[in-house]
Amino acid sequence: MAETLKKQEYFIIGTMSGTSRDGLDLVYVKLSKAISWDYEILAAKTYGYSPTWFSKLGNAINLSDIKLAELNKDYSNFLADQILHFIKEFNIVKIDAVGSHGHTVIHQPDQGVTFQLGNLAMIADKINKPFICDFRIQDVLLGGQGAPLVPIGDQLLFHNYDACLNLGGFSNISIKKGNNIIAYDICALNTILNALANQINLPYDAAGVHARQGEIINPLYQELQELRYYDLLPPKSLGIEWVNAHVLVILKKYVDHNVRDLLHTYTIHSANQIAKNLNSISAVLVTGGGAFNDFLISEIKNKVSCDVIVPSANLVDFKEAIIFAFLSVLKLRGEVNCLASVTGAKYDHSSGKIFNPNT
Repeated sequence: MAETLKKQEYFIIGTMSGTSRDGLDLVYVKLSKAISWDYEILAAKTYGYSPTWFSKLGNAINLSDIKLAELNKDYSNFLADQILHFIKEFNIVKIDAVGSHGHTVIHQPDQGVTFQLGNLAMIADKINKPFICDFRIQDVLLGGQGAPLVPIGDQLLFHNYDACLNLGGFSNISIKKGNNIIAYDICALNTILNALANQINLPYDAAGVHARQGEIINPLYQELQELRYYDLLPPKSLGIEWVNAHVLVILKKYVDHNVRDLLHTYTIHSANQIAKNLNSISAVLVTGGGAFNDFLISEIKNKVSCDVIVPSANLVDFKEAIIFAFLSVLKLRGEVNCLASVTGAKYDHSSGKIFNPNT
């Protein structure tokens, strides 16, 4: 079957929902292969989560199995509706498939557990298109971290850069070394910065304006810098469980401090952790919401000698959604889309599930 799906171009919708819960990214992209792979963004939009969905997604980790299954069905219906709305809004006709990241609720790969909302077969029936999803679980079953998933896209679609840095709910990086690539999560980022901004009634600290106005809290900075995760060698990945158990525990000690000082300190800490991972790199492509955080970007630039390249806003916002569209194409073709060198799995493999509509 896979051989019949190997053609020169594909029209795919990719979706991405990050741990910072800032919205659902959808991109309609043309992926083509001649000598190498290339992409063209045809339409893209972020649909912000309502306060209700923002709260539901944030509380999902605390639900019982039964309640989580109910939420999974509700979210799958919501996701299908958003995909249909996107198709209608941009008058999209030609669609080979929809590839989706889902929304991560549980990620404990060391215990063999990972779970994302929005990976149900019912979505394929509702949108009446092949739906490709659940890219993490197979890798975890093979002994891997199930993350990061984007490095194969970084390697094949963004090969002009030594490294690709994503500044999302978590900061993660893909580093190319010859024909090999390593990738891992660096630190929690917008999951913390946005939560702090919420304390002053902001969804996020636009451009890092409030963080820039703050002052460093040295004891907090030192505690953050000493987190054991930073000393681990890859493959390694982070989940919201780690944030709750380690970062929030530290921040709770400093609740009486000015929020601007907390934002400033955590931004400096993050910039330092990110910069440590950019040694011996000449050019890094930076995407994700944190790429718009001018204070964070300036702090990173001050600490590294490499070129820190922030591309067009469209690529900043939708790179991950593009790559999940790409992972879907590789899955359709029966080709490797998950790298053992990145996740620590037993071997490279073609991950994900393909659900075809019954109609």
